[in-house]
Amino acid sequence: MAKAPALLRSLSLRGLSATHAQVFAGVRLVPLLRDAPRDDLRIAGRRHDDAWSIVNLGDGRAYCSYVPHALVIGWTDDGSPVASYGAALAGPEVRNPLSKWGCGVQLLHRMARREVRGEDPAERNRLRLLPLHLAMEGFLALHFNAPEIAWSEYSRRAISRGLDPRTEMSLSGRAIPSLEDALRVFEIHEGQCGVLLFVGELLASVFVVSHPDDYRALHRTLIEDFYEQTLLYAARHNGDSQALEHTFDAARIGSLDDLRAALGRARAEAGALHVDTAAGLLGRPIAAERVYRAGPFSLQRFMTELDPALDNHIGEAIVREDGTLEYAKTYRLAAGQVRRARLLQQLSAHGWNLDATAAALRTTRDQLIRRIDGEGFGYLIAEHVLKAALKRTK
Repeated sequence: MAKAPALLRSLSLRGLSATHAQVFAGVRLVPLLRDAPRDDLRIAGRRHDDAWSIVNLGDGRAYCSYVPHALVIGWTDDGSPVASYGAALAGPEVRNPLSKWGCGVQLLHRMARREVRGEDPAERNRLRLLPLHLAMEGFLALHFNAPEIAWSEYSRRAISRGLDPRTEMSLSGRAIPSLEDALRVFEIHEGQCGVLLFVGELLASVFVVSHPDDYRALHRTLIEDFYEQTLLYAARHNGDSQALEHTFDAARIGSLDDLRAALGRARAEAGALHVDTAAGLLGRPIAAERVYRAGPFSLQRFMTELDPALDNHIGEAIVREDGTLEYAKTYRLAAGQVRRARLLQQLSAHGWNLDATAAALRTTRDQLIRRIDGEGFGYLIAEHVLKAALKRTK
């Protein structure tokens, strides 16, 4: 049995190299090239008839979300090529039982689900994944449960249901200026298996797949992903992204080979620079959780440490046993999302004791309650406690 890939401690572009970017207004796309793509893991898109879906998480839990497409991942355990891919791999989703009633809602079971079709082993190694949903569900579930001690300051709802239901707002890719045009007109490089997406010079997302043919088929799906709202303002107000220019020393170029070598060096230098600008995610410590084991591959979701002074991201990845990154999709957290997550972390770390948490944050209990209310969690506090704290901190 293949050795299970270790949990990610940081996100690296192992097996990939960046090259020069393409710039359109405030959008910068940095291609990620794979020198030696393999055929034993392939990824295809599956479009849903109904963009809105109810996702059944089991245990009586479900959520409703915009899910225009899914990813279907096929793999082999022995390194042989995946027998079928593209449309054949994607296949149809199990028919929506509500569609015949015109409800316009897709029913899906779990964010990552093994699909078994027939007796052929090649048809049994197939996993359906809702892109970014694993990562976002992990983020929303952060300290989701109710306080373990029924402190009198908390509301009945907080004691019985915790943060349920918890929501976060995000932005459709179609709302980001110039993104759709950039995805439509930019050249896809030979061997390209991924992209670093910058909007307004901010790293918006990292998208990686295992094979160039899969990337070519999925390139435009970036417009259907969701993004944090700050990117809208960055695209509008940070101005156009600057294109990197490189000059050559004509005296050192005497042949086409010299020119080809100089061009290769320039592209490598530009790619390294773009990777450096993604240091807010690449190379930073992350906390990862294994979600699924598929032969020599491991599906994991992760989150960077939450630091308000840095960029913070969540994401999901498939890693080969040797550490090669075969799939990744990330989401940049907004500043407000980081504040809320850090606040929940502090409350959980101190057993949801308001006095202890306030002391750790070097603030007063009333100021902490005001902060909890300001971050949208006022419903957790008993009404009379909340009103009194707000009155004292006017």
